Amino acid sequence: MKKWGTAWLRQRDRLSVRSVAGIAAAVLFVAFGVARCARDDGGSGSDGPFFATVKGPLTISVTESGTVKPSEQEIIKCELEGRTTILYLIPEGTRVKKGELLVELDASKLEDSKVDQDIRVQNAKAAFIQSRENLEVVKNQAQSDIDKAELTLRFAKEDLEQYREGLFPNELKEQEARIVLAKEELQRAQEQVKWSKVLFGEKYLAESELQADELAAKKAALDVDLATNKLTLLKEFTYKRNVAQLESDVKQAEMALERTKRKASANVVQAETDLRAKESEFKRQNEKFKKIKDQISKARITAPRDGLVVYATSTQFRWRGNSEPLDEGQEVRERQELIHLPTASTFKAEVKVHESNLDKIRLGLPVRITVDAIPGREFVGRVSFVAPLPDPTSMFMNPDLKVYNMEITIRGGGDVLRTGMSCNADIIVEHYDSALYIPVQAVTRIGGRPTAFVRKRSGTEPRSVEIGLDNNSMVLVLGGLEEGEEVLLTPPLDVEGVVLGAQSKPLAPELMPAAEPSKVGPSPSPASAGSRRSDKQRTPDAVPGEPGVPGERRKAPERSGKMTSEQRRKMRERFEKMTPEQREEFRSRRSERGRERDRN
Repeated sequence: MKKWGTAWLRQRDRLSVRSVAGIAAAVLFVAFGVARCARDDGGSGSDGPFFATVKGPLTISVTESGTVKPSEQEIIKCELEGRTTILYLIPEGTRVKKGELLVELDASKLEDSKVDQDIRVQNAKAAFIQSRENLEVVKNQAQSDIDKAELTLRFAKEDLEQYREGLFPNELKEQEARIVLAKEELQRAQEQVKWSKVLFGEKYLAESELQADELAAKKAALDVDLATNKLTLLKEFTYKRNVAQLESDVKQAEMALERTKRKASANVVQAETDLRAKESEFKRQNEKFKKIKDQISKARITAPRDGLVVYATSTQFRWRGNSEPLDEGQEVRERQELIHLPTASTFKAEVKVHESNLDKIRLGLPVRITVDAIPGREFVGRVSFVAPLPDPTSMFMNPDLKVYNMEITIRGGGDVLRTGMSCNADIIVEHYDSALYIPVQAVTRIGGRPTAFVRKRSGTEPRSVEIGLDNNSMVLVLGGLEEGEEVLLTPPLDVEGVVLGAQSKPLAPELMPAAEPSKVGPSPSPASAGSRRSDKQRTPDAVPGEPGVPGERRKAPERSGKMTSEQRRKMRERFEKMTPEQREEFRSRRSERGRERDRN
């Protein structure tokens, strides 16, 4: 609770600077109104306070508050997955050496997971070895099947060639030889019948013997016909069928070989895929086992180098939630910062710069730094970083407040500076050894140009001046004034074209409302032309009128007229009683009246 309160006070101190600046601006605005009311009818402000233009050294700077932090530090984080409990925590502020134990986290669940994971690794390894051996078996069987199919194809081709070149020619010759022999037998049988008939006619041969010879001749004729038919059958049918059968066997053997190769390839691919899957599973389980072992080793956090122990919770502040101090028994999450271990004797200052001063800041600017806890000593540094976007924490606290984080590298101070000290940074934007300058409240804008009211014998006269940077107190004068000339610190508010709090700029032609010819008023008189801008350049704040409380309608005095003492007194009284909201409403109403008058 004490640390939370300290962080709140630091944040409140930063906001108080903005609050004081806002109050000062409001007081200055009221002072302008009071000074305007204090002038009499015929005077021109010559009775107000004056400031003589000074020529001398001028420093343009931006002052902001911030916090001292180490420029280099090791951030020790919880690297265990999920949530875990702190078993041991080194005391804050201890100076440690490299390798000394800082934090020990609860790893009992990881130890149990390690045993279970070891079993999974062994099972995955066995499956991987089995798949590896099975791949070799599949490759061997595939090669054997392919060799057998190739041998079958070769035999089929050889059988076809053997029949065409060997068997068929032999069978053809054999049938032709049988025909020749059959014809010779037929011829001999016919000669035998012829001689048997002669002998039978002369009664030398019996009839039965003649019949036997005739029967032998018929048989020989039949043998010739049979041999001739076999030859025709061999040529016309047997040969074609055997060739077709053998060619089909060759084709079937080729297709069988193709099927065998594809099947063997598929089996090998499947076995290789299974092997890769088992190998991947084995590696995955092994990696998980190594990860668990690595997580167990990260449960003991040691110092990576020498340094001073600072708890991360001591440097953090949260507007929401409970940020308890780091302690033993506390639950921490993965990637949570535990300890900040400064590793060098150099420091930096972290400050927040308001958006209005951002255009003045650039990298490398020198900075004077004072630390609240070290009075009488001043440190020097340089701007090393400016955030590109506003600080989201400040925007959450106040959406209208836009500040940018900035880092300043501090030179030296390692012997006395400590992390978390409050500091004030004076950023030196420019330094002039000899320059003209006047207070910022002495400059107003008339017709969009910076103007100062210079004291003359007859009163005061407005004079356009060229200005440069300011330090919220004095503004650099680049031209229009001379050293010693006195300027009015409370410029009058009833001058035509005066703009308070903003620079008046003419509207672009495409943004101007179209005016009807019948509503265009007459041209301004020469007397007022010098101090009055054109209708297109007139701003709402340039319409003078009598201020009043919201809800009242009062007739504004003529442009060329002067305010009476009674009117100024009433304006002063009402102005002092008005709240900031009423002043804003008054300005809005006056702007609307000005726009209506311009249109008419």
